[in-house]
Amino acid sequence: MSGNSFGKIFKITTWGESHGSAIGVVIDGCPAGLQITEKEIQKELDRRKPGQSKLTTERKEADKVEILSGVFEGKTTGTPISLIVRNKNQRSKDYEKIKNLYRPGHADFTYEAKYGLRDYRGGGRASARETIGRVAACSIAKKLIPKVKITAKLIEPSLKEIEAIKKQNDSIGGIIECTIKNAPAGLGSPVFDKLDARLAQAMLSIPGVKGFEVGSGFKSAHMMGSVNNDEFISKKGKIVTVTNNAGGILGGISNGMDIVFRVAFKPTSSITKKQNTVDSKGKNKTIEVKGRHDPCIALRAVPIVEAMAALVLVDEYLIQKVLSCKS
Repeated sequence: MSGNSFGKIFKITTWGESHGSAIGVVIDGCPAGLQITEKEIQKELDRRKPGQSKLTTERKEADKVEILSGVFEGKTTGTPISLIVRNKNQRSKDYEKIKNLYRPGHADFTYEAKYGLRDYRGGGRASARETIGRVAACSIAKKLIPKVKITAKLIEPSLKEIEAIKKQNDSIGGIIECTIKNAPAGLGSPVFDKLDARLAQAMLSIPGVKGFEVGSGFKSAHMMGSVNNDEFISKKGKIVTVTNNAGGILGGISNGMDIVFRVAFKPTSSITKKQNTVDSKGKNKTIEVKGRHDPCIALRAVPIVEAMAALVLVDEYLIQKVLSCKS
């Protein structure tokens, strides 16, 4: 199974399944001498762990991280950093009765079509629990770009709307907006590694993401050029733009303005309402998905969006640093 690694210089490889023994990540390309502790990594993981609200899954996991390699006496050694989080609260029996059914909205059918088999327990690698490794890695990435501030927030739906949907035994999608401040101009490598292209890949790799836009995004299709263009001015000796419809990226390269993008999440696929499906033999069936699930996956995805943004930015920062040294 390929496709489990992300990054060019600062490269991560995640591993593990939702109901396996553990989840983890291997980070390669981190410079030596960076101070890092399990406590700092844990702080990021605590933001995404389940069971913290009545509007999230009831699965209780401490998500306690352990550093297995690559750190000595509190500093990175320049060798691969391996982090592990052990699963403690799996309830695989919840999936036993439906193991031969393809859950609507899930990757059951497609994984089996590709690999000839699948881990039916909670979604395996397709589960959002895989993102633990990404969030853990971002705690290290952020330390390499301390001036860059990445902030994401759920802008749709409201908590009240999520609560109402949960009472109906249903789920709802959502939109997260992310703003990156203090990113220097010059990040991104046209034409296939444009900064917005890499951010799009990063965000669309998050389970449940179905849409991505930068700046004015899809609205720009209905705008006139005279309105959409961001005019340049000189302000306090710095070149800036009056507006930011470009979302901080021009020609695939950061322009020094705030990088602003939005990510659309589909509704959680696992719902307790009865749905039509087929089994692995192609026979028509009905299914009710039991277990503990988020009524809105976007609600808990805020730190995941920030994590993937950080991984893209730190990689581009290191790429630009190499280019600067060569020139």
